[in-house]
Amino acid sequence: MRTLLFAAVAAVITFAGMTFGGAGAADAPRLVGPTPFPETPAAPQIAPDVADDVRRSRNYPEQPPVIPHSIRDYQIDLRHNRCLDCHSRKYTEQSQAPMISITHYQDREGNMLGGLAPRRYACTACHVPQTAAQPLVENRFRDIDSLVSPPGGGR
Repeated sequence: MRTLLFAAVAAVITFAGMTFGGAGAADAPRLVGPTPFPETPAAPQIAPDVADDVRRSRNYPEQPPVIPHSIRDYQIDLRHNRCLDCHSRKYTEQSQAPMISITHYQDREGNMLGGLAPRRYACTACHVPQTAAQPLVENRFRDIDSLVSPPGGGR
């Protein structure tokens, strides 16, 4: 009896899927874009880097600053970190680049180290170059200062 009931339910589900599933599949929204699945679309052009060397304001406390120049072809590996050629304490006077934050010379317990902390060596883990890419979705972010200050800037 259970086997017969199970077979009947399975048949109803299969029939319903064939009857109603086929019609709805054509109208279902696509999540992969306009190109059919087996085809590979051409990759979009990479947006150019903003290379004006202008420091950008930060949107929130402790935000890592963005990189205001191109870092294409920069070498950052175990043997060399190209960022340190300008931003380490040793070279900032001649390069006029901002020095790495003092927090990058501290270990997890806050002890000062003689050199750059190993966990801060991969700069691009936190810092990213600014590009001229157009946003994919509208950005409605509002800085905290614009939320807490009254309109017109008065007190």
